[in-house]
Amino acid sequence: MLILLALFLASWVVPAALSKVVKPRNALFANIAAFTAVFLLSIVLIFTGRVHGAETAAETSEFALAAAFIGAGLVTGLGAIGTGIAVSSAAAAAIGAISENENNFGKAMIFVAMAEGIAIYGLLISFMILGRV
Repeated sequence: MLILLALFLASWVVPAALSKVVKPRNALFANIAAFTAVFLLSIVLIFTGRVHGAETAAETSEFALAAAFIGAGLVTGLGAIGTGIAVSSAAAAAIGAISENENNFGKAMIFVAMAEGIAIYGLLISFMILGRV
């Protein structure tokens, strides 16, 4: 597992280091090549490991608990990031629409509230994941 974490970090560090060495014109291709190489290496290491078919119940439940926490954290974090992106563009457009015509306030706020719903859905799914563990 430590090797996979190191490979994941390398998939970010190696392309960043290559972008400093390679000419700016070729930096995108160098980044894509380095990321793809490290990603494929990590996939190979994942699927060539030993089979864990005879695990005990305690190890399985610890793994399930860890996976549930990781999944819940990803759902909540990515939902919050998506909300931030959506609200930034929707709120800017809403402010522009309200400044032109004050009667557009209700319509504009509906779109901002719909963007906020993404975070609520992420939190709801997070609670559902943690409720099953």
